[in-house]
Amino acid sequence: MGDPLESLGSETEMGLKSTINEDLCMEIDPPFKDNVATAEDWRKALQKVVPAVVVLRTTACRAFDTESAGASSATGFVVDKRRGIILTNRHVVKPGPVVAEAMFLNREEITVHPLYRDPVHDFGFFRYDPDAIQFLDYEEIPLAPEAACVGLEIRVIGNDSGEKVSILAGTLARLDRDAPQYAKDGYNDFNTFYIQAASGTKGGSSGSPVIDWQGRAVALNAGGRTTSASAFFLPLERVVRALKFIQKGGESYMSKWEAVSIPRGTLQVTFLHKGFDEIRRLGLQSETEQMARHASAQSETGMLVVDSVVPGGPAHNHLEPGDVLVRVNGEVITQFLKLETLLDDSVEQNIELEIERGSTPLSIRLMVQDLHSITPAHFLEVSGAVIHPLSYQQARNFRFQCGLVYVSEPGYILSRAAVPRHAIIKKLAGEEISKLEDLISVLSKVPQGSRVPLEYISYTDRHRKKFVLVTIDRHECHYLNGTCTGSLNETSQDMLEDTITQENAVSRDCKGATAAAAVANASIAERVIEPTLVMFEVHVPPSCMLDGVHSQHFSGTGVIIYHSHSMGLIAVGKNTVAVSACDVILSFAAYPIEIPGEVVFLHPVHNYALVAYDPSALGPVGVSAVHAAELLPDPALRRGDSVYLVGLNRSLQATSRKSVVTNPCATLKIGSADCPRYRATNMEVIELDTDFGSAFSGVLTDEHGRVQAIWASFSTQLKHGCNSSDDHHFVRGIPVYAISQVLDSIITGGNGPHLLINGVKRSMPLVRILEVELFPTLLSKARSFGLSDDWIQALVKKDPVRRQVLRVKGCLAGSKAENLLAQGDMVLAVNKEPVTCFRDIENVCHALDNGENGGELHMTIFRQGREIDLVVGTDVRDGNGTTRVINWCGCIVQDPHPAVRALGFLPEEGHGVYVARWCRGSPVHRYGLYALQWIVEVNGKPTPDLDAFVNVTKELEHGEFVRVRTIHLNSKPRVLTLKQDLHYWPTWELRFDPETALWHRRTIKALD
Repeated sequence: MGDPLESLGSETEMGLKSTINEDLCMEIDPPFKDNVATAEDWRKALQKVVPAVVVLRTTACRAFDTESAGASSATGFVVDKRRGIILTNRHVVKPGPVVAEAMFLNREEITVHPLYRDPVHDFGFFRYDPDAIQFLDYEEIPLAPEAACVGLEIRVIGNDSGEKVSILAGTLARLDRDAPQYAKDGYNDFNTFYIQAASGTKGGSSGSPVIDWQGRAVALNAGGRTTSASAFFLPLERVVRALKFIQKGGESYMSKWEAVSIPRGTLQVTFLHKGFDEIRRLGLQSETEQMARHASAQSETGMLVVDSVVPGGPAHNHLEPGDVLVRVNGEVITQFLKLETLLDDSVEQNIELEIERGSTPLSIRLMVQDLHSITPAHFLEVSGAVIHPLSYQQARNFRFQCGLVYVSEPGYILSRAAVPRHAIIKKLAGEEISKLEDLISVLSKVPQGSRVPLEYISYTDRHRKKFVLVTIDRHECHYLNGTCTGSLNETSQDMLEDTITQENAVSRDCKGATAAAAVANASIAERVIEPTLVMFEVHVPPSCMLDGVHSQHFSGTGVIIYHSHSMGLIAVGKNTVAVSACDVILSFAAYPIEIPGEVVFLHPVHNYALVAYDPSALGPVGVSAVHAAELLPDPALRRGDSVYLVGLNRSLQATSRKSVVTNPCATLKIGSADCPRYRATNMEVIELDTDFGSAFSGVLTDEHGRVQAIWASFSTQLKHGCNSSDDHHFVRGIPVYAISQVLDSIITGGNGPHLLINGVKRSMPLVRILEVELFPTLLSKARSFGLSDDWIQALVKKDPVRRQVLRVKGCLAGSKAENLLAQGDMVLAVNKEPVTCFRDIENVCHALDNGENGGELHMTIFRQGREIDLVVGTDVRDGNGTTRVINWCGCIVQDPHPAVRALGFLPEEGHGVYVARWCRGSPVHRYGLYALQWIVEVNGKPTPDLDAFVNVTKELEHGEFVRVRTIHLNSKPRVLTLKQDLHYWPTWELRFDPETALWHRRTIKALD
């Protein structure tokens, strides 16, 4: 278990690790060295050292091993100026793919490349081109591990808490601290001592040099405690050894370094240094203790004891926890440094270990394993999932064998099946998976879109296997490999097609099964409506998180409204199907089968979507068991009417109750979310006296099972103060009149573009709307604003129940009504007919499709005490939603969707390139180009729309710095620069093709 109070002190965004010292002075109270350093000595030392300390800005492009994808800043320092070598922590260099820059004291920035990261200890090296530093005079910092001693006054120089330069003072207090335990499922150093001091370093100081008054680095800052000023430093003995090996690999900086072999040996055993008193309790013989004391330094206080052994390693079934190490190859070993030196010098050789287990001496012969051979240097990326061999670090944490197939990031393909991070894949499609190559082989054989069983285990529940169904999606499939001395290199990509396809249906042979027998006490309405109900499971790929959609997974109940031999249509709430670019799985109450659904219509105003399915996928028995519900749009429900609320529980069983309508025309008041997303406006909904809670959706029917409304979920955001908010869901009834109009248009042929549904091209409807957000005001209040008695009487006569007038809350930016209607206007009449509710506006807009007045409304409004007649244009929208998205440098851009336009602002410079999302570990994450803003210029070239944006960005090269001008939703302009990375973040476009009913991905710019 990691200590929650210990944190890696390296990065400002992610905390990290700690370090080691090997041949350490183990005196309990060693004599203090005379500290003769003066203030002038420290001034001279700092003047020499500070220019060699750099700020490292790193971006982990993918989750890998113990690290997540993300951007952070840390510290490093130059240890070889001629070759261009910077020393920092392992958790800064990252175990996986990383892109990094270093900023020197004079703000010169250079690109740095990973040169080496130690598999166990918390140090690593970056390389850079020394000739790239043109204006700074600096010297390398010498390493002096032998100078570390208790009582030594030190300075820690680095990027503490994000500051470019900070200097913290301290005194070395311990040289024999146990290696800190940071996390039970993350990086931890081991088999070493740490140095401790009270310097109080925080995030961003990882990799800082710990210097003495002579300007020498005596340790490397690594981590600290969050509740005190204690800091943990890594001793430098093994760092010096690794640096010497690297320096042998090249006499000067080269663009391509040769791979340097740094021998590292392991037994896959974790040792702890324990005092002699405790070891005696473990059974150490007194003769052995005397021998160890005599053979070791006079200040020796203990011996090495086995703490854990990794299964499948060289010591598995040979060493056990509690074993006391006495000799290795005949030499008494009581210190970590001496043991590690021997192992590193004996790679692929046999060594003789003498131990005591209890009071029994044992001699064991073991083969020293190459540590680099069990350190992953390649990974498979498929549909967002990052999978690679299990590292020694995580094998030690989880007590699994090294090399198993490990899920570093579940991505879309595995998160759909609820496979967690850190899972170990054991089987796929019935085939054993013991190594990554087995998984690649199975994936290449399983058809795209098929659903196959996957077996996995998790370290949190290691004794029970888990079985799930995984939908094979080889979209965005890459295999990358590399070495411990450099970055990962992509060797093959696009292993399969780039087209998002629908899943194959997974049907189950029911051998003539019919619909389940109705429950004896079920109502007529429940028995009639149950065969029409469908349970939805909706998953949104991360690359398709459009229109501000707030989750990747939704579920709910829909109702079949049309069912024939060629097409089936289901109505469901938009809080279940929020965007068209999603994967929909349908489970039918009438017949046990799962088939895919296809989103064919998203109403631009009302909270419902229409999803099509292929009836032939149900089979002959399923087709006969499933049928469509009868819709009853008129008469409208009134207060006091009795209805039946019918829906499905998670077991696909119908549940119903009789309820009473308390308000048939309740107005929704849903505010804008922090990240604008669809919110129901200009809608009247139905409220009941009792329901089944906010998670239950279904339909409202009369006693004969005729559907009068769908009972759908609505999403809103509850804000707590200025900085926190929670998503909240509630359910209300949506009258079916709006659904009936669209359904009739689809069946008979609409007036809009064609869409391929189940292989048949159908004309889809267009919806004419007044893009104005309205809200009702009581006539009693309208009178106080100066509305005349004549108009009040006319509105009461038109609607004696509501007794209200509609007022303008705002116009959607870019709409035809934007510059005509103003906030606070009262809408009295349209085309000389009084209007009192939202449906009145919808009816007159719908009537324009059959008229000849050019889609304009003649409106009478009341504004600031005066009646005004206006001619206001209407807008026509289809039901496709957003159909085009571009991913550039890790940000997802699209046209501004209605929820953004509803805020009433679009930049004058151009508003067609709206940043909807950004990805962790991407260039936009590193440089701060986040969501909720428009990109209006790239390198000084305007980008008013997506086409212009594509034309500009496709000319940009890999590694090129780009100047971007943005405008935020709050209208604040900003200019920033970012560095394009086409290796890990190519530019691509995702577009929906109505001719094929498929989303197609096209690469715009990638690294050749």
